[in-house]
Amino acid sequence: MASVLVVEDDQFVRSALIRHLTDASHTVRSVGTALEALREVAHIRFDVVILDLGLPDLDGSEALKMLRGITDVPVIIATARDDEAEIVRLLNDGADDYLTKPFSVEHLSARMSAVLRRSRAMAGAEPPSRVIQVGGLSIDPLRRQAQLDGERLDLTRREFDLLTFLAGRPGVVVPRKELLAEVWQQSYGDDQTIDVHLSWLRRKLGETAAKPRYLHTLRGVGVKLEPPR
Repeated sequence: MASVLVVEDDQFVRSALIRHLTDASHTVRSVGTALEALREVAHIRFDVVILDLGLPDLDGSEALKMLRGITDVPVIIATARDDEAEIVRLLNDGADDYLTKPFSVEHLSARMSAVLRRSRAMAGAEPPSRVIQVGGLSIDPLRRQAQLDGERLDLTRREFDLLTFLAGRPGVVVPRKELLAEVWQQSYGDDQTIDVHLSWLRRKLGETAAKPRYLHTLRGVGVKLEPPR
């Protein structure tokens, strides 16, 4: 079964989740604050995180962004908030699923199973075995390392995945919808998610949108990566 981190400050809800997940043969750890959650995922590899938004030290949406900076562990949001715009924003910020309280144990179990299936399918996919070379950019998918002009790039997991996907198709304009589907594993979303990660990548590649070297955005069409001219 799965290793689960429950991030919930309500002791009653927290205890109920722990009991039901343990009864379903999952290994469960629990914390009541966002900072505790960040410490946990920094030291322990979980299969899934169940995250409440109403945490006492930091709003769960901010905690989600911080989690995504250090791990790609699947995150299921579990909260009483049901605003559609917020749900869409959280999914675009990296949440894998969203449950509105109150929910049944069966509902949570079904959502967890679906998220874990997707996660394990992605983990089982064979990465390219060859080193990708585009100009002075060198990417090793197996070692998950990237270098620019011989200097190692410090990339988050999502930044690395985005860079590798584009570098594997040099000179090809990739539609944003395809990037969402292949890199984020989402069938829908807004352009802001991609734009933010492209901005971070450009900064690390030493370029800007106004003066691109490797990453080029074609407004209304997509994104391409090609060697500097």
